[in-house]
Amino acid sequence: MDKALAISMGEPAGVGPDIILALYAQRAELGLPAFCVFGNAEFLKARAARLGLSIDITSVGADGANAAFADALPVAEVEGLVPDHPGQASQVSAGAVIRSIQEAVEATLTGACRGLVTAPIHKGVLYNAGFKHPGHTEFLAELCARGGTPRLPVMMLAHGGLRAVPVTIHVPIRDVPGLLTKELIVETVRIVAHDLRHRFGIANPQIGVAGLNPHAGEGGAIGREELEIIGPAVAQLQFEGIGIEGPLPADTLFYPTHWARYDAVVAMYHDQALIPIKTVAFEEAVNVTLGLPIVRTSPDHGTAFDLAGSGRASSASFLAAIQMADAMTATR
Repeated sequence: MDKALAISMGEPAGVGPDIILALYAQRAELGLPAFCVFGNAEFLKARAARLGLSIDITSVGADGANAAFADALPVAEVEGLVPDHPGQASQVSAGAVIRSIQEAVEATLTGACRGLVTAPIHKGVLYNAGFKHPGHTEFLAELCARGGTPRLPVMMLAHGGLRAVPVTIHVPIRDVPGLLTKELIVETVRIVAHDLRHRFGIANPQIGVAGLNPHAGEGGAIGREELEIIGPAVAQLQFEGIGIEGPLPADTLFYPTHWARYDAVVAMYHDQALIPIKTVAFEEAVNVTLGLPIVRTSPDHGTAFDLAGSGRASSASFLAAIQMADAMTATR
């Protein structure tokens, strides 16, 4: 590939920069594709010195990242101050963090980079700097809309052949039943099926759909969402030719043997999807955003302030995110 992957810097006080630097130091032995960090080179140099990593870092545009990668970590400079204070989130760097995401997305949309990997952010700091979204996923959807109507962003957590997708994402659990509609489920599954075919190379994807209520409602005895919303959505999708089954009881659907029957499982709310995948692959799962015009992956962990600057943070999920973005853009 002649284009690098874009990596947004993420929260400077967290473990994201540590892991990016550690992975770059192991780029040859890990066989990593070229990537370009959208952030601040001087900050990354300071963090590398703190971690005892002897690597060269160079400021370069995204177009030059592929050529520079073998000899120095390419950094596309983002305006703003970025202090090196591990574990101490600062309002000072909030603007730079937001611009890092914006500019990494723009570079990927224009084709200067071939895919995007985002490092974890700390939303609490960003809200005071104008960040108005419940999460990374929703912000990316708006940026990719380029002034038009944002596409429906679909979150997928993946580990090997196990993939879990929540229909509702960052919303209070009490709001979930009111937000579930046949139309939302149908559109979510259409996006999942499309991206499984076109970005994961699965010719005839099979999708399982979880119910909302215990035992998938037991025929209406424990809730009617399965009969009135989820079941009709599944019937519509089957009519369209999508390989799909449901609604299925969530308490048995995620048993590994059952889960493995499907290329993806669609759940009704955030924790219904994320608890199973994090249970089986806490350090290796990857967050993928489907439904966007770009490929975006992210490690499935947070900023881990307590580990920042220590060199003890696991790089497994971030490594998997880079490898998945590489594979997805190669497939596309």
